[in-house]
Amino acid sequence: MNEVLKAIKSRRSIRSFNSEQIKQEELDLIIEAGIYAPSGHNTQPWHFTIIQNLDVIKHINDVSKEVMATIDIAWIRNAGLNPDYDITYKAPTLIIVSGRKDALSGRTDCSAAIQNMLIAAESLNIGSVWLGFAAFCFKKEGEAEKIGIPEGYEPYYGVALGYKLQDKQITAPKRNYDVVNYIR
Repeated sequence: MNEVLKAIKSRRSIRSFNSEQIKQEELDLIIEAGIYAPSGHNTQPWHFTIIQNLDVIKHINDVSKEVMATIDIAWIRNAGLNPDYDITYKAPTLIIVSGRKDALSGRTDCSAAIQNMLIAAESLNIGSVWLGFAAFCFKKEGEAEKIGIPEGYEPYYGVALGYKLQDKQITAPKRNYDVVNYIR
């Protein structure tokens, strides 16, 4: 099977990581994959804030949960109130993906970059998970500046990266193939 298709089909959200930091060469390849994502009119509106300081990762977790605990949606509020829940799953590397606020399709373009990074991580046998909850941290005044998000950018998502705690293949959930129609 084609190696790209193999990585796409075998990639799963990993939520258990070793504490060992990933190698810089591997991280560079993952970031480069994000940089090579398609973007509307080739605007490349993304910015990647790479955090490997565990105290900063914990801070993002704590502030995100603090904000989540105030949300009207019960399952989000409950996750924020759960003392055992860690939004980053104790990953040693966290990437905050931000988009230029004036970009025409910033969130979509950043999502394409994230998908590239997730597939690249899988191809390197590095675990990854896309984190929507990480953005809650930046709803609190001053957090974006504190974490180093550049002015003019909005943090959209996080990506947790690390070596997989268990390197066993997780079976893919059943896929729906009845979502395609052809007009020829």
